[in-house]
Amino acid sequence: MKKVFRTLDEQIDILKNRGLIVFDEEKAKDILLKENYFFISGYRHFFESSKDKFIKGTTFEELYGIFIFDRKLRNIFFKNLLVIENNVKSIMSYELSQVYGANDKEYLLPKNYSNDPMQVRQVHDVLNKMNRQIRINGSTHTATYHYITNYGYVPMWILVKVISFGLMSEYYDILKDADKNRIASVYKMDSVTFSTYLHILSNYRNVCAHEDILYEHKTQRTIPDNKYHEFLNIEKKDDEYIYGKDDLFAVILIFKQLLSKDEFKEMFNEISYEFDILDGKTNIIPTIKLLNKIGFPDNWRDIINID
Repeated sequence: MKKVFRTLDEQIDILKNRGLIVFDEEKAKDILLKENYFFISGYRHFFESSKDKFIKGTTFEELYGIFIFDRKLRNIFFKNLLVIENNVKSIMSYELSQVYGANDKEYLLPKNYSNDPMQVRQVHDVLNKMNRQIRINGSTHTATYHYITNYGYVPMWILVKVISFGLMSEYYDILKDADKNRIASVYKMDSVTFSTYLHILSNYRNVCAHEDILYEHKTQRTIPDNKYHEFLNIEKKDDEYIYGKDDLFAVILIFKQLLSKDEFKEMFNEISYEFDILDGKTNIIPTIKLLNKIGFPDNWRDIINID
């Protein structure tokens, strides 16, 4: 069926015909104009009793409340993802610069990376991407330009500022095992787990940066079972934990391990506050249902008590 332009009045009519209660149509139209019907309606299925039909009694305010909740949640997650991104890049550049020096002509030599025959192409591709970022940012990024102009090379602690978190995750995967282990040990974990965390966080960072729907996003990768799953007594199905594996709560568990205690506590309080606010806005759908939808167990707040 061909999609056609709909006026604000027509958009309101579509929502009302699907059973949504709109108390203040002018306010609703102003919200749709500024926020985009497509993005707001993207949350409607959470309130649907059947295809294209809202649960009886659902209001526009509740639909918009979920939209705002997701935005607030996305901002909280994004802020903390940037903290971890900066920390990881700093640690990696420090550890690798000690071993391979500050000159990109030296530290980006293939011999400094995995010699696994299965990774030859991967090493080649990632190093090409790293060198490309040097070329691209050589004249546009102030610090990169400064080092190329005055010293003829770009130290890794400068290069990490212009590469994406995704590329940094790929870069970690081509390191020699000794380098991987040394970096992961800073966080007191093994390199396989650390690599998984980096890729999951990179995925969620992109979701946040592009303002996509966050609360129900899931990744293809799953985090390993850990003490937090066990402590919270998370339910299992077919011997697999049903929460905290590939969902938003899995990111909370990663944050628990990669953020400082104070950073995690601040983030925890901010998220708890947003859940409390949402609880006062939704009447049709219990907040606990939303919690479970995004992978949070009923007792998720107990995570703050685990060392």
